[in-house]
Amino acid sequence: MLLKSQKLDSRQLHNPSWVLAPVPTVFLSGCKPGKRKQRPSPPPPGTGCRANREAQHGGERFADALGLELTQVKVFNTGEDPSVPLHVLSRLAIDSDLCCSSQDLEFTLQCLVPDFPPPIEVPGFGERLARQLVCLERVTCSDLGISGTVRVRNVAFEKQVAVRYTFSGWRSAHEAVARWRGSAGTEGTEDVFAFGFPVPPFLLELGSQVLFALRYCVAGAEYWDNNDGRDYGLTCRRHDLRMPRGECEESWIHFI
Repeated sequence: MLLKSQKLDSRQLHNPSWVLAPVPTVFLSGCKPGKRKQRPSPPPPGTGCRANREAQHGGERFADALGLELTQVKVFNTGEDPSVPLHVLSRLAIDSDLCCSSQDLEFTLQCLVPDFPPPIEVPGFGERLARQLVCLERVTCSDLGISGTVRVRNVAFEKQVAVRYTFSGWRSAHEAVARWRGSAGTEGTEDVFAFGFPVPPFLLELGSQVLFALRYCVAGAEYWDNNDGRDYGLTCRRHDLRMPRGECEESWIHFI
């Protein structure tokens, strides 16, 4: 708004009541009276950087800042020496033979071997699958454990396949759920599942055995494949292998 200036005469200048009259407050358009914002007080010395770091890292704290040790030392006594698994020792022996021997390499391995042929290669696999709705296809062993594939009849969309296994002759048991791998058969009438479970090092001793069976849950019912009541088994056996020196060197260089 605009303010108009006004000329005062001599009587107004000498009138005390006019001079002491309160001056009205004039607000410009667009402005409202309010409290003045106060600037935040600065943080205490030495805390600003720490507060910023905690805000950026979600309040995480480091062990040294809390007075904790960053390292931990474990002392082994003579009777507490850690045991090295047999498959690691066998590989170390193979490596030493590769470096020090000039002849063909001969060594012995201990590994789990199936006590049955691959079921999918046995005649009558389709009839078995139609009868019991779930059948083991094949199984393999490696350093990571035991793995295999299972074929089931596609009775319903919702289904679950699991492998139940034991290392103690069924005195105790474990179970691992299989994952769907894909469709099979004509017009998607069958599904394939894959399973796997680890093997503890003590099972690599001669004579150790793993037993397992397959469970298939679908449409409120449960079906089993336990190798016709005998269970599927794998036994640790010894294998004597012989490899020419040249092939060992080439395979080792390829591995590097």
